[in-house]
Amino acid sequence: MKRISTWCALGLLALASAAWPQGKPTAGATEKAIAALEQKWLQSQKTNNPDLLAPLLAGNFVTTSGEGKVTSRAEALADAKTMHWESVSYGDLKVTVFGNTAIATGIFDGQGVDGKGKHLDEHERWTDTWVKMSGGAWQCVASHASPIKM
Repeated sequence: MKRISTWCALGLLALASAAWPQGKPTAGATEKAIAALEQKWLQSQKTNNPDLLAPLLAGNFVTTSGEGKVTSRAEALADAKTMHWESVSYGDLKVTVFGNTAIATGIFDGQGVDGKGKHLDEHERWTDTWVKMSGGAWQCVASHASPIKM
């Protein structure tokens, strides 16, 4: 009887340990989710639609430009409304996950016109910091871009 109890306990333990990883997202799944959010951000630029961008940015989001200007979420969304991108693309997209934080890096190439009519021809390397919020959604809390000299 004791052997049967021991084998039953071991069997239950094996079943529980096999089921455990299925309830948690893998790093690969999180990397894909963040890459998809970055593609949504790119889509907002391609379609000149900042409404696609707004839910991706945390309330306390900040971005730092290549010139060193720090911009809040509200300012970033206001700027996005005035931009008109003729072409944009991302390259070298990489995502690294650290628990409930993810770092995405890539290259941005874009041509367009800003709100003042100034022509833009941007080539930048960027870094975005994403955090899994208490409700389970991922949002970007910080972004930084540095110009690439051509």
